[in-house]
Amino acid sequence: MMDQVNLGLVGGGTVGGGVWQALQRNGDLMAARLGLRLQVVRMAVRDPKRTRGFTVPTSVLTGDWSEVVHDPQVQIVVELMGGTTTAREVVRAALKLGKPVVTANKALLSAHGPELFALAAKHRTNLYYEAAVAGGIPIIKALRESFAGNRITRIAGIVNGTCNYILTRMKLEGAEFSEVLADAQRLGYAEAEPSLDIDGHDAAHKIGILASLAHGFWVRPEAIHTEGIRHLSKLDIQFAGQLGYTIKLLGIIQPVASAAPSAAKKGRNTKKAPDDGQASGIQVSVYPALVPNTHVLASVNHAFNAVAVRGDTVGDTLFYGRGAGQDPTASSVLGDLADAALDLRAGNHHRVPPFAAHNGQGRVVPMDTIASRFYVRLDVSDRPGVFARIATVLARAQIGISSIIQPEGHSGETVPVILMLDAASNQSVRKALATIGKLPVVKSKPVVLRVENLD
Repeated sequence: MMDQVNLGLVGGGTVGGGVWQALQRNGDLMAARLGLRLQVVRMAVRDPKRTRGFTVPTSVLTGDWSEVVHDPQVQIVVELMGGTTTAREVVRAALKLGKPVVTANKALLSAHGPELFALAAKHRTNLYYEAAVAGGIPIIKALRESFAGNRITRIAGIVNGTCNYILTRMKLEGAEFSEVLADAQRLGYAEAEPSLDIDGHDAAHKIGILASLAHGFWVRPEAIHTEGIRHLSKLDIQFAGQLGYTIKLLGIIQPVASAAPSAAKKGRNTKKAPDDGQASGIQVSVYPALVPNTHVLASVNHAFNAVAVRGDTVGDTLFYGRGAGQDPTASSVLGDLADAALDLRAGNHHRVPPFAAHNGQGRVVPMDTIASRFYVRLDVSDRPGVFARIATVLARAQIGISSIIQPEGHSGETVPVILMLDAASNQSVRKALATIGKLPVVKSKPVVLRVENLD
């Protein structure tokens, strides 16, 4: 008879329901491939009596998560309820019992990762979390195992489908941010309270996990420089296109060496690690950036995600797919369940550490020290001498201007001006633009975006 591994699901919402249905649909296929049958024996939901779009035997359902975790039949606990309070209790309780845990909860790992990984190690069990980053894209397994022989020299990712959907429609339709956001909320692509997505926090949770895996020390959420997209206008999308770029919300992870702004080469980013592979720290950031239209990330549209990984041995690789939704996320959970079941049968309590702290030491470099090229949009008075006043401030900060665009056809007292700045530190640009923003000829807060060549 084929061995059976018993599962306990905590959470029967979108992802939990997707996992249940996928197991019913493809359970025989998984059993044939694994030599093990995965069987859900308990499932905790908020309201066991509520009608769902799928059928679960009443003997399996419960309203108490502790009944699932403490059931002696349950061998693997699957946490799919979300949040960081009760979910933390669930995961802690399971790990203390020595039961492997599979989770899709990026916020939980971002907030309490070190504690939970330490508990898994202490109780000689495993914590699996592929579905926590980029939905159905197998990026966690790749970083933990496939790229184990590589120093990761850069990760650049589009990891929030809501923002990518909004930016894609703004580009294709020439629409304003507020219009597309309202439509995205109506269609269910964005939450009624969208701040977690559009202000970059969801992407920061995911990028922090990837950075920790790639560089071997835990990256604290507060160390991640995070910007969102709510300040973007269709003008920015339009001007970026004229310059040969597409605006994307990027997560950037890469080793950096401290460099003075004067060392920046004109027209190039200067965020490189030293030749020996050692760096003063790593950049871990989330922000909207201009991506060259010739780069593959510029063509990732709508709700799709993509993560470009560069290793010193493998070179450039790309992971692309749906980054959210019931089925893509359920797919990653099923992949983790396959690993968990096989590890359990083989007695591999810690085959691969859940958090590969191969280094354990490192630091995130402050954003102010990072050098980039910049796109700046200013609304200025339409009168002579404006450019001279702006250029004077930039010259005093030793920031070069590579190009200036003042589009024709704008009527009124103010006109937009687009500046493309040579590579300079974030601090010097920030201070210079604070001064420029106070000039009487500048009529609104400057819009500032980084330019990522990704070469």
